[in-house]
Amino acid sequence: MATSTQTYEIDVADVEYLQHGDTPLMAKVFKPRGSGPFPIMVELHGGAWVRGDRLNGDAANEALAKMGVIVAALDFRTEAPYPASLADIHYGIRWCKTQAAGWNGNPDGIGAMGTSSGAHQAMLLGMRPDDSRYSELPLPTGAVADGTLGCVIMVSPVIDPLGRYHYVQGLRDDVTPPAEMNTERVAQAHDQYWQTEEAMSEAAPARILARGERTALPPTLCVARNYEASHPRPDLDEFIEQYRKAGGQIDVNIFDGEGSGLLSDLSLPIAEQSLDLMSAFIHQHLG
Repeated sequence: MATSTQTYEIDVADVEYLQHGDTPLMAKVFKPRGSGPFPIMVELHGGAWVRGDRLNGDAANEALAKMGVIVAALDFRTEAPYPASLADIHYGIRWCKTQAAGWNGNPDGIGAMGTSSGAHQAMLLGMRPDDSRYSELPLPTGAVADGTLGCVIMVSPVIDPLGRYHYVQGLRDDVTPPAEMNTERVAQAHDQYWQTEEAMSEAAPARILARGERTALPPTLCVARNYEASHPRPDLDEFIEQYRKAGGQIDVNIFDGEGSGLLSDLSLPIAEQSLDLMSAFIHQHLG
C-alpha cells in the first residue's frame, strides 16, 4: 500500500474522458510510478464556475502525485449553466473508477478536491452521489461505476452560492465586500452559471442540510485562510456547523491572516503545510 512518507517519480498525461458533440473534455492525470494501489483524487479548478481549466492546479497536483496520490484534474463545461458541469464531473468520477486498475489505482479509494467554486462542486457531488441530474451521462456500454466519493477536500471554498451572490451585491448585514473587489464581475459569473437565485439556494450545501435533505456525508477536510475577501466566512462557519450537526466528519484548518491562494506559491510554508494536511487526509481515508 502506498504511503504519504515516500516520494515518487511521476508520469503526467492528458486524456480525453468525455465528448460533447465535437468538443472533447480532457483530464490531466498525474500518476506516481509504482505498483500501488494508489488513492485517486479528482481535482476541480476554481473560476467562479465559469472560468479556469484543468491546468490551474498543475503545481499542487504534481506535488500530491509525488506524495503517492493519483490526481485527475478535469476540464468541464464552464460555458453552460448549472447543472451541466456537475454532470461532467460526476461522469469523470465514474470514469476514473473504470480506469483505476490500469493506473495502479484503488477503484474503491476515490475522492474529490477543489478550490473556490471547484471546492463547492466537490462537496456538492460528495453529498449527492445519486442525484439523477448529476449522473445523467451514461458510461460506455459494459462499464459500471457509481459516483460515491470516499472523501472530499475543500480549499478556500465558496460554499454558499446564494450567500456569496448577496454578499457581492451588498445585501448582507453580517459581511461587506472590500471596496477594491470587482463585485460586478463576480455577480455576472453567478448570473451566467446559476441563472436564478432559486438554483443558487437549491445547490448550497448548508442550506441543503438545513432543509433536512438526506445526503451522503463523506469525510471532509477544509483548509482556508482566516479572511478571504471572495469567500464570506459566515457561510463556511454555517456549513461546518450544519455538516457536523448532520453527523458528518469535517476536519478544519484555518490559517491566520489573509493573502493569495493557499496553493498559489508552493515555495511558501502555508502551501507546504496545506499539501501535507491534504496528503495525510487522503492516505488516511483512501489508503
